[in-house]
Amino acid sequence: MMELELKDNEWDFDYCDHDRQICRAIVVDEKRNFYFVQVQRKDDFGIGTFIETAGGGKEEIETEEEAIRRELNEELGVEVDILCRLGKVSDYYNLIHRHNINHYFLCQVKSFGKSHQTDDEIQNFHLSTLKMSYQEALKEYEQCRNTKLGRLIAQREIPILKKAYSFLKRRSIGKEFEDE
Repeated sequence: MMELELKDNEWDFDYCDHDRQICRAIVVDEKRNFYFVQVQRKDDFGIGTFIETAGGGKEEIETEEEAIRRELNEELGVEVDILCRLGKVSDYYNLIHRHNINHYFLCQVKSFGKSHQTDDEIQNFHLSTLKMSYQEALKEYEQCRNTKLGRLIAQREIPILKKAYSFLKRRSIGKEFEDE
């Protein structure tokens, strides 16, 4: 299981006043399509459109597995099988004084349905679903590196995406994985 401790080199560190437990997933279907959320932000971090893994805050009463299933249903409208835990990435958002503890899972889609996004996700982040290949996802993360927040997201998520892809190649889930 991967464990990364990342720093925020984009904004100066003043202090950290809270930790946030977050559950995120690399989501794949049987045809090796990957599913992400596209986030359109206009907030303290600036204006930008980014690719991110689906997921969000873990509620105190939930297990990590319950949280990821709920988040994937809310954001992507999918029911999933959890294939494995990929790891934990600790990172910081100095601008908002937050330490994120991201628990990553690799999940395979069982069924698609309607998403159940929160008002905040709809109004403030304009979430939409992205379906893409592994190579397209890597390219999208690289393109998002032109902003401070995009660099923070990419440094957190690219290593996890690569780990998931490596796992899938070894397990040959669904269609045979090959280097594209």
